[in-house]
Amino acid sequence: MASLEEEINNAGGALALLRQGRSGAYPFPIKAEFTNWRDEQEAWRNSAALMDLSHHMTDLLVQGPDTYTLLQHLGANSFEGFGPDSAKQLIAVRPDGYMIGDCILFCAGDHDVRIVGRPPALNWVEFNASTGDWDVTVRRDERTVNNPKGRDLFRLQLQGPHAAAIFEKVNGGPMPDIPFFHMGRFKVGPYEVTALNHRMSGFPGYEFTGPYADFEAVRDQIVEAGAEYGVRQVGARAYASVATESGWIANTLPATYSGEDMKAFREWMPARSFEGNLALGGSYVADRIEDYYLTPWDLGYGHIVKFDHDFVGREGLERIKDQPHRRKAWVLWDRHDVAKIFASMYEQGDERFKYLEMPAAFYTACQFDRVEKDAELVGAAMLTVYSANVRGWISLGTIDPTAAVGDEVEIVWGEPNGGSPNPAVERHTQTRVRGTVMSRPFSNKH
Repeated sequence: MASLEEEINNAGGALALLRQGRSGAYPFPIKAEFTNWRDEQEAWRNSAALMDLSHHMTDLLVQGPDTYTLLQHLGANSFEGFGPDSAKQLIAVRPDGYMIGDCILFCAGDHDVRIVGRPPALNWVEFNASTGDWDVTVRRDERTVNNPKGRDLFRLQLQGPHAAAIFEKVNGGPMPDIPFFHMGRFKVGPYEVTALNHRMSGFPGYEFTGPYADFEAVRDQIVEAGAEYGVRQVGARAYASVATESGWIANTLPATYSGEDMKAFREWMPARSFEGNLALGGSYVADRIEDYYLTPWDLGYGHIVKFDHDFVGREGLERIKDQPHRRKAWVLWDRHDVAKIFASMYEQGDERFKYLEMPAAFYTACQFDRVEKDAELVGAAMLTVYSANVRGWISLGTIDPTAAVGDEVEIVWGEPNGGSPNPAVERHTQTRVRGTVMSRPFSNKH
């Protein structure tokens, strides 16, 4: 079987491989809309939104005496207090400190952890578990598109101002006290589920799991109990936009495509892996794959990086921690410039601008669109969506310190030279969209 390293070399380099656009956008294999995506978006702020997370994320089960030691060895964040019924975000970096990926650790029991997220961080954990001297076993529960056997667990999330009332109704009484990022159990009618207390859409709620065989019955009970509170099931179109509103940059490029210290990983990874099929696009076109690599500070994770333990990438992060960093920020698009993009669809030939898919406008798995201030590059817009809650278009990405909140910037929208080798990209003309840097999409002051 060919390796990722061989695939990169055969393509003429990592950039040539990723620009082919094999994978397209990251799939959410659920119904596109249950009602309509505008009302479904507004439900997580105005009533309650039920999201189905059962299908698009990979699970990696790590068990054995060295489970905690392995994860601490690979995590740039502290593991103090981690144990059964707790959860943690794993920040995985390569030796020089650049991000491989992030994921969530669910500690189901003593030295028994289920890792959930996009594949890059999970692949890194599995590589180290398989090639190092660790007393652990690993097992993958693949996302639905790669899993003909079906999932182990369903994973649902109920968020919104009325979520608490719905939970209490299906539980038949007051909910247990579950601290933030900890797990507990409650009832959905006769079914027991395990809940994680965290927020994805900015409102209180729980993500909860159970055997996949119980999925339909649990979902139906939530929908029935939530009818009086205006609960809405969220389809793939609305769900694709929730990360942008909530502030999670979900489509980082894993920093695994170059460097001798990552070569063993690339030789271990199959060519037809997530990394081998990844698509890269957008108006930012660099000459080096390393120009797309990001640090934890760029993604808003700097505050959870802890140097209280030894881990892969510690020395690299210590070298760069006091340097100026980009930060996570939003840009609100100018509505008149957006209107020009839609109006251009009536122009002949390639005089039209790149199509804005609603509500999520990203058309590739890793998208980097240039953000400029006074004609100078100051950042990258990575997730662009229309939000019915904002009643406008917003981008989430990384911004230089020189672009302050309230500053006017321009987003370069569309591929250079009228397109790319990616067949998902139609021929078009690149354009510019004025925007305003925001600290949060819903703050009163931009």
